[in-house]
Amino acid sequence: MQATAYTYDSDSRSGSVLLDDGTPVSFDAPAFDAGGLRLLRPGQRVRIEVEGEGDARRITLVTLQTL
Repeated sequence: MQATAYTYDSDSRSGSVLLDDGTPVSFDAPAFDAGGLRLLRPGQRVRIEVEGEGDARRITLVTLQTL
């Protein structure tokens, strides 16, 4: 699934993305670390993996979107 980076805190390595429909979804340090990233800037296109649905939905991986 693709999204756009919305917020990122380098101290906690957590933040949020906006899905293409505008829905914000938060991610935590383990999801950020799983993608092997060192930095994330708001506005970057990212690829995410999620598990669960509705209020239980959580991001398990955040990485940069590449062609």
